[in-house]
Amino acid sequence: MENLAVLSLLAIAPIVLAGVLLAGFRWPAKYAMPLSYLAALGLAWAVWEMQPVALVAASLEGLIVAATLLYIVFGALLLLSTVTVSGAMDRIKAGFNTISPDRRIQAIIIGWLFGSFIEGASGFGTPAAVVAPLLLALGFPAMAAVAVGLIIQSTPVSFGAVGTPIVVGVANGMGENSPGMQERIGELGVTYPEYVAGIGFQTAAIHMTVGILIPLLLVCLLTGFFGEKRNFAEGLKVWPFAIYASLAMTIPSVTVAWLLGPEFPSLIGGLVGLTVVMLTSSKGFLMPKETFDFGPRAAWEERWMGRIAPGEVKETDEAPKMTLVRAWSPYVVLAALLVMTRLIEPLTEFLTTSGLTRISFTNILGVEGINADVDLFYSPGFILIFVSAVAYLIYRMSGKQIATTWKVSGRQIASTAVALLFAVPMVRVLIQSGTNESGLESMPVVLAQGVANVAGDTWPFFAPFIGALGAFVAGSNTLANLTFAQFQWSTANTIGVTPETVVAAQAAGGAGGNPIAIHNIVAASATVGLFNREGDIIRKTIWVTLYYCLAVGSVAYLALHGFGLNFGSFALIILVLGLVALAYWALRRGDAKQVRVQQN
Repeated sequence: MENLAVLSLLAIAPIVLAGVLLAGFRWPAKYAMPLSYLAALGLAWAVWEMQPVALVAASLEGLIVAATLLYIVFGALLLLSTVTVSGAMDRIKAGFNTISPDRRIQAIIIGWLFGSFIEGASGFGTPAAVVAPLLLALGFPAMAAVAVGLIIQSTPVSFGAVGTPIVVGVANGMGENSPGMQERIGELGVTYPEYVAGIGFQTAAIHMTVGILIPLLLVCLLTGFFGEKRNFAEGLKVWPFAIYASLAMTIPSVTVAWLLGPEFPSLIGGLVGLTVVMLTSSKGFLMPKETFDFGPRAAWEERWMGRIAPGEVKETDEAPKMTLVRAWSPYVVLAALLVMTRLIEPLTEFLTTSGLTRISFTNILGVEGINADVDLFYSPGFILIFVSAVAYLIYRMSGKQIATTWKVSGRQIASTAVALLFAVPMVRVLIQSGTNESGLESMPVVLAQGVANVAGDTWPFFAPFIGALGAFVAGSNTLANLTFAQFQWSTANTIGVTPETVVAAQAAGGAGGNPIAIHNIVAASATVGLFNREGDIIRKTIWVTLYYCLAVGSVAYLALHGFGLNFGSFALIILVLGLVALAYWALRRGDAKQVRVQQN
């Protein structure tokens, strides 16, 4: 079969099936993902002509990756149980309430700022796994906590895990020795690492431009979907604080990308932003006059709730009263260990290359190119479990309390395993479908080629959508860049535009796709005991992904062609007018509700 249009439709079929079942029919992922996996297997065998041994090898690779994700989720659950059972969470909640009991402010500080720091240090879904249970314990509905954790995994993601999506994803995805690359870097007079760092800086600049609205969108969606009045305008009321918090992270991020390179923008940007905003917030700077909360818990929708009650703390007579520093100390240890293991080169090298710390599966079942690595101690999963053990000592927990934390965490992790054990193998089959007898490129690449064939000169606008698609399928900005960076670079050269900007748009779009990544949603949901609600979550977070792709596409197009009577200008104008119209509608709707309340 050589018809690119037909092949593109077939390539996207498993993804569409998953989306329709999850978001359209609200099927739980544990039912939708097995069907999507079978669809991917059938297409890969019948159309792409993957051999059975390659299909099995790709599936095994997926199972190994899924196991590493479950490792991280279990660690996050164990730490949450530890902080909760010890009674430390009560002290943490009281500490945040001294800054502001307002849920909007808490979501921005914990989700956007603390989450950006965790993303910069660890990445790979860790922020949602850390942020969501923390917000749950503060009294957020489980679904709201997950939504916050996922939405903030957008702007900082391109520089997550100490820059892995750029340093590994873009650098290896483009290839230093790929056709035309040496000529390009020779033309610019830079080394290949400098060339990659330049793309990282462009990516950071795009993120600062687009990400300025993410905290504001976050609180608007929080109040509109989960507020007692279901009023998006309640989120708009804190726009000065939201914009301030955004710039507090993104300005240092871009500065670091320019001065130090792509490893540290989110790590340092998140830390600087968190420090600055916490200090100024404690002085009342830009704090709202009215406090927003979710309303009486009895009025919450049942679908918002997980198996762990919001704010539930299992206190015992043995639980000591503690200082705020002591209550927070496990998270301080967690952040310190994440930074040390990522920044101290000898330690990082030992944890990722030693035969004692890494298990490598090379050419699984003899199929060349299908590999998987398991980092036993470098993984955030181990660090989270280790920090939990340290917390046992810090909190002076009894044997009974420690046993309770393991029992609760084990029960919770079992509920998420089925979905991940099918979702990730489906992803690996799609990505590895290039290992075939048909001579076709892999399904994601064929799909991208089909879209580029239709888009033509407008391709820079659509480049971030391919990045988001890659993140949706693979659940990783790094994998999306590895899969599509070379394609984006080549397509840009073909249509005669600057390839670095198009690759930067790919990287930024891939970050914007993380809020709807299936196994990120499943993993984050598991940390708060929320199961079978993946479709509901996608319906809420997809608006952020759509905004991100539209905005990144417009910015990339204008960066290449300038303002004028062109496609990018029209797209940006339509986007801005759409956002203004939505804000106006939200404010009018809020005013109308207020009038009705006063009349009654």
